Formats: sequence, structure tokens, C-alpha cells
Amino acid sequence: MKMTKTYQNIFAIFFLFIGLQTFAQKKDENIGTEVVNVVKPYTPTISDAFKVKETPVIEDEVNTDKEEIKYNIFSFPVASTFTPAKGKAAAVDKSAKERIFKNYATLGVGNYGTVNGEVFITENLSSTDYVGGMLRHLSSQGGINDVKLDDKYYNTALDLTYGSRTREMDWNADLGYKHQMYNWYGLPTDFISFTDDEINAINEQQTYQTLSLGAKIGMKESFMNETSLQFKRFWDSHGSQENRFFIKPGIDFEIENYKFKADFVADYVGGSFEKDYSGITDISYSYLNFGVQPSILLQQDDLSVQAGAGFFYSVGKYNDGSDNKFYIFPQVKASYKVVGDIMIAYAGAEGTLKQNTFADFVEENKFVSPTLAIAPTNQQYDVYVGLKGKLANTVAFNVRGSYMAEDDKAFFTANPYEISSANVLGYTYGNSFGVVYDKLTTISVFGELKMDFSKNTTFGINGTFNSYTTDQAEAWNLPSMKIGANLDVNITKKWYAGTNIFFVGERKDVFTTVDSMDPLNPFVQKVVTLDSYFDLNAHLGYKHSERLTGFLKLNNIANQQYERWMNYPVQGFQFLIGANYKFDF
Repeated sequence: MKMTKTYQNIFAIFFLFIGLQTFAQKKDENIGTEVVNVVKPYTPTISDAFKVKETPVIEDEVNTDKEEIKYNIFSFPVASTFTPAKGKAAAVDKSAKERIFKNYATLGVGNYGTVNGEVFITENLSSTDYVGGMLRHLSSQGGINDVKLDDKYYNTALDLTYGSRTREMDWNADLGYKHQMYNWYGLPTDFISFTDDEINAINEQQTYQTLSLGAKIGMKESFMNETSLQFKRFWDSHGSQENRFFIKPGIDFEIENYKFKADFVADYVGGSFEKDYSGITDISYSYLNFGVQPSILLQQDDLSVQAGAGFFYSVGKYNDGSDNKFYIFPQVKASYKVVGDIMIAYAGAEGTLKQNTFADFVEENKFVSPTLAIAPTNQQYDVYVGLKGKLANTVAFNVRGSYMAEDDKAFFTANPYEISSANVLGYTYGNSFGVVYDKLTTISVFGELKMDFSKNTTFGINGTFNSYTTDQAEAWNLPSMKIGANLDVNITKKWYAGTNIFFVGERKDVFTTVDSMDPLNPFVQKVVTLDSYFDLNAHLGYKHSERLTGFLKLNNIANQQYERWMNYPVQGFQFLIGANYKFDF
């Protein structure tokens, strides 16, 4: 009886021990050999992942005393088939990913009667096909101080795209339309006195329209690179019209560790102006450029060299004259990893034939006259050497020096004011710009520094310093210095802000008066120095939700009414307040 009771106690203790083990050990948990005192729940951060001390320091002001637990069991061997699972590191809670929306709409309003709107919509039609569209609008009612003519403007553009992505190829087709309106408001009142009747008689408005159709085709697992093509029709309200078409295919293949590449281009531009600046005759032009740029890529250890050349043939016609030329350009680039990916030295000598167009000139200077001479620019060579890399994990740099030689470089210069001219149009009062072509050599030094102070703060600064040599009296409207800096900060999860400032050095232009009634002194020219300027801008945003964000933009905070072009002051202090809404259908 006593023996039976003893065995009963032993079996009871055995099953109690097994039960405790089964209850305490769950699948995929660690088996600890120490008592763990949980003071408070642990919320890990990114910085905690760098190093975990063997002996953690507890910084809680109040710790709960451990209660001593005593275990009294028989020291009796127990056979067990339980095999503990390998321990796993505790998972760190990941922050939820920001939801990405396909579509958005933005609207902002500000002083000077400014309205800025943008809508982007895209939709997948199938697993491979998609369609998208973007509508953009920016307008201002003007109101610049001391401007005699209307200075309002607007710019509206609509772009549509249809594309497909498959295993064999990617392609998309684009259709775009743009409508712009600007005014030649830059009367040379510092040089010429205009009566109120003369000012009221000026029709200073100019409108531009653009219709474009383009496509891109990329073949996968093929020696053919992406091929792009585009047709653009550009015209204005003064009878000017221009057609542009180009196609740029390319091939890329490898033979015995040697990579060969060749880019091809056929680029056509043709157009006409109803009259030249004097109003005597019309202007017509056309240029068809054919080019091929073969190269071979050589790589050995830390050295990479791409050696090639560019061959171009241009068939040109301006009015009744023709000009056909053949060009050869260097196309050489090299880089060397001085210290792995931390510091890379690079150098090169590159040249090309640049196709100039009326549309491109308008994009750069809205106030050109519809009387331009159009011709391509021969960018003979650009020899450069530089060094880029990282000074630290969060600091990147890039410095570069170059020497560029160009022939038929296009310079913007102010059109003359003809005192006794009968050709009275909205742009003939010395308030528009033409282009002149000449040789130009440029010695340039560029430097850039980017710093990430933290994941929430980034800073960048860059500067370009140029020295020009030309057969013109000056390198018209080209600054010798450009400096820019920007700072972006995520203040909280909801608030963000940023600022940027840029500085542009002095430029030179020339103002010319023509008086056909004065045979002794018909031409009077004066070189004008445009003052250097800086522009300080800032923005502030608040993310109300994952869909809705409000913003405030401040431009030209210092209220500098500088002249980007001669006699064309810009708007002073500007603000724009608005919101952005993201959505899906």
C-alpha cells in the first residue's frame, strides 16, 4: 500500500513536470536559462538596430522588485523526447508603407492673380496595357511695378499616352498639345521716351501653339536599344510655323567581353516666318541632319573607357541659299575607381551637332521676335576632367573642369529700335530679342556637394564659374557665375518644409537705335550690364492624410525685381497656397 502510494506520487510529479514544460514552451520560442524581468514593453527604433549590449542598462526610474520563487521537486531523472526549436531573433515592427496612388490633382492660387493647376490620371487597361494623361496650367494676370504694357501670361498643356509592357518589348505613344500666351512688355523706357498714344497703339501679345506626336519602343533581350521618334508642329499668332521630326534608334551588342554600341539619328527641322525684322522679306529654312555615333566599351579592373566618334552630315537651306556640311566629333569617355566606389575620377572629350529650332528658342526666351535666323550649332568638342565620390557616408561631391569650343553658337541679343520705321509691330519697339551666331570657347569649373544630415534633412549646394572668349564684343546674355543651394526638412510625420536660393552673375546685352533720317549717325549702340541677382524661395507642406496635402510656396522672398532679360523685370514677392489630392478609381 505504501509502495503504491509512493509510485502514485512519483507519477503525479512526473506528469506535473511534463505539463509545466508543455505549457511554458511554445513553438518557435527561445528557451531561456535566466529569469527575465519585464519592466515595460520594448518599442524598437532604427538606432537600436546598430548594437545591442550584452549587459543592458536599465534606465527606468521605477523598477518592480522580483518576487522570489522557490521550486521543490524530487531530484529524479525523467526521460523526455522533447527537442527545443532553434531560437529566432525577435522581429522588429516595421512602419507601415506609404500608400501609392495612381492619380493626383493639384490646385494653387496666389498674388499677381496666379493660378497653378495640375491633374494626372493613369489606368491599367490590362496586365500589359495602360493609358495616362496630364493637364497642366499656369497663369498670372501680371502687375509688375512700372511696366507700361500688359505683362500677363498663361501656359496650358495636355499630354496623353498609351503604352504596353510585355516580356518581349515595351512601347508607348504620346500625343500632346500646348497653348501659351506671353506679352512683349519690356519697353526700353530707360533709353526711349514713349508717349501715351504710342504705348496704347502697341499690340504686345504673342501666342504659341504646339502639337506633338511621339513614340518609344524598347526590345528586350535584343541588340536593339530603345528607339525614340517624335513629330512636332509649332506655330504662333504672327504667321510663323515650324515642323520638326526626328528618329533615334540604337544598337548594343557584346563580342568576347567587348561591348559595341552605335547610336543613329535623323533629325529634320523646317519652317518659315512671314517677314524678317525689317519687314522687307519673308524667311524660310530647313535642315536635315544624319548622324551615327559608334563606340566600344573597354573595362579592366577599375578602369572603364568608352571610345568612339560621331559622324554627321547636314543638308541645310536658308532662304535661297544651301549649306551642306560633313562633321566628325570625338566621343570618348573614361572613368577610374581611385578608391572603389568612394572616389571616381573621370574624363572625356565629346562633341555633337545641335539642332536649333524656333520652338527651343521660345522655350528658353519667351520674348524672341518671330523673325529669327535658324541654324544648327557645331559643338566641336567639350574636353573635361572631374572627380566624384563620397567624403563620408552621408556626404557626396562632384567637381569638374571643362574646355568647350563651339561654332555657330546662338546668342540672344535685344532687337534694335527703329525710330523712323514704318514697320510698327508689337515686337519692333526694342522690346524683343533676336539671335546672332558666332564662335565661342568656354572654360568652366563646376562643383557640387550633397549632404544627408539625417533621414529627415538633406542639403545641397552647387556652383558653375565660366570664362568666355568670342569674336563678338561680349558673350551676350551668358552669366559668368551661377550658384544654387537647397535645404529640405521633414519636420514631423505631418509637416515638411524646404528652401532654395540661386545666384546669377552679371550678363551683357546691347541696345541699338536706328534712325534712317540721320545719315551721319544712323546707328547708336550702348552695351548694357545686367545686374547680378539672387532669388530666395521656400515652401511649407502639411500632410493632412495619405490623400490630402496642403502647401504654401513663397517665391522671390527678398522682393528683388531683377531683370532676367534686358528691360524685362520679374514679379516681386510671390506666394501660392493650395492643396494636392491623391486618388484611385
